[in-house]
Amino acid sequence: MSRRRKGQPVSGWVVIDKPAGMTSTDVVNTVRRALDAQKAGHAGTLDPAATGLLAVALGEATKTVPFVTDADKCYEFTIRFGASTTTDDAEGEILATSALRPDDVAIEAALGAFRGDIEQVPPQFSAVRVEGARAYDLAREGVGMDLAARPLHVAELVLLARPDPDTARLRMVCGKGGYVRAIARDLGAALGCLGHVTALRRVWAGPFDLGRAVAPEAIADAEVLGAALLPLEAALAGLPEARCTPGGAVRLRNGNPGEVLATDARFGDVAWGSFEGRAVAIGRYMGGLLHPDRVFAAAGAEG
Repeated sequence: MSRRRKGQPVSGWVVIDKPAGMTSTDVVNTVRRALDAQKAGHAGTLDPAATGLLAVALGEATKTVPFVTDADKCYEFTIRFGASTTTDDAEGEILATSALRPDDVAIEAALGAFRGDIEQVPPQFSAVRVEGARAYDLAREGVGMDLAARPLHVAELVLLARPDPDTARLRMVCGKGGYVRAIARDLGAALGCLGHVTALRRVWAGPFDLGRAVAPEAIADAEVLGAALLPLEAALAGLPEARCTPGGAVRLRNGNPGEVLATDARFGDVAWGSFEGRAVAIGRYMGGLLHPDRVFAAAGAEG
């Protein structure tokens, strides 16, 4: 007999407006404790100094985390020109300085090279694994690394404002694995003036936005969190739905291919199977049948 998890079988998503000074893990643990949830995770780390949208998954919703992690995300951030730092943000030590300051025309001209499909080298202080270790752990030990460039799609990168000659506010929409700090570092280098991030805020991620986020001061308030709880299906907005027969739903929950009544999915597409509006499984649609990859417990059956 399997050992029962401690806590309640809470399932769903809570969108948090993360405060500065907390790690993403701190936020997840605070939410999990407040709701006494058995299981929790998040869809995309924010640096401790960053603020904004952190989508926290609870219970069965943790099985849908990859569909938010892999989705596009939007960030608004501020670059300070004139200095590079060890961390590519204001938390690090200054490595070099420059008296040069770019004008708006120069910034607009430089941004084009950072849009579309680009190659980006992660910051030295990042969660990238290097021979089994995290890059930030090695960086703290003073180990210099030649991190490999990674492909990144930048759908949007625009100049929002110039509060003063030293700073610029920008907005970026990018795919999975993008580092805003690397954009600031590389843009500063391209402009010849150096640069680093001084403020960063995530505005939306996949289907979630700050319009339904729990305020920073309420992230330990069980009543507020419970009222803000979204169904796990909220994370699946980007996938086609496959409505299943009653027998198909039972088969899917048992890990077997299940019969589909109706769907907009094409043959071979990844889709989510539903019965009476609730997610049963995620899998591949193969001509009238959904072949499950992730299966969801029936309501009230988690644990």
